[in-house]
Amino acid sequence: MFYALSLLMGILISVMVAFNGGLTAQYGVYSATVIIHIVGLLLIVAVVLFKKERFFPARFAWFLYMGGAIGVLTTVFNNFSFGRVSVSAILALGLLGQSVAGFVIDQYGLFGMKKHPFSKEKSIGLLLILAGIASMINNFEIIAVAVSFFAGVNIVLSRTLNAKLADVTSVRVSTFYNYFVGLILSVLVFLLLGRGEIVFAEFALSSSWYIYLGGVLGVCVVLLGNIVVVKVSAFYLTLLIFIGKVFSGILIDVILMQTISMRNLIGGVLVAAGLSVNLALDNSKRKV
Repeated sequence: MFYALSLLMGILISVMVAFNGGLTAQYGVYSATVIIHIVGLLLIVAVVLFKKERFFPARFAWFLYMGGAIGVLTTVFNNFSFGRVSVSAILALGLLGQSVAGFVIDQYGLFGMKKHPFSKEKSIGLLLILAGIASMINNFEIIAVAVSFFAGVNIVLSRTLNAKLADVTSVRVSTFYNYFVGLILSVLVFLLLGRGEIVFAEFALSSSWYIYLGGVLGVCVVLLGNIVVVKVSAFYLTLLIFIGKVFSGILIDVILMQTISMRNLIGGVLVAAGLSVNLALDNSKRKV
């Protein structure tokens, strides 16, 4: 069930990216980031109030609240890389960053997560995964490559911190903090980098109402992440989300633009093959 929820996260992210793309075209990157966080915050506040939970149940280690802030930095990093390397490369380098971060967390049980040590027999699956990542990279600019890689690392750190906060509060309260802290930082980023975009005094709602649903789907993704992160290996979770995201993204491209990215398709197939090999090895171990 948790593997299926991980795939669902990837699918929701693809749809969310499509909605957020429309929002960005309407208002600009940094303005859209603020709007996404406002929509998400309003929704999760309503959910927490409905469940009659406390927004501030107790004080915990400060870094547990940083999931939302790290998520905003991921957006800034990806925006920096856009145009400097291809979209496929950004996706692949982000996956590489997530895979490395997930691998390290699994190997050493960082942040109090369960250990999932790597075994040598999984090398074939790992090579297939790396081949899938490599097939999606077609150009390099060293700074953009590094930034895209660390954007991927940030994604794993963000969802891990959110999940650890959910452990001591609830999945809903943790999601509230993700959007609360994220909104604060996204406003600061807007003030620093988004001066050429809209002024909120001139803000007008778009007739394309669906572009505002990205924040709603974002809440769903964070809630699912808070449930799944502690149940699935960080490395496997990264790959499952990627598979759900890349194949649903290809389908969306086919429906909306009648195009297909062969790089993404080949990369997705290789990553899926590598994950399948390693999952089969895990299942065979359990049966022994």
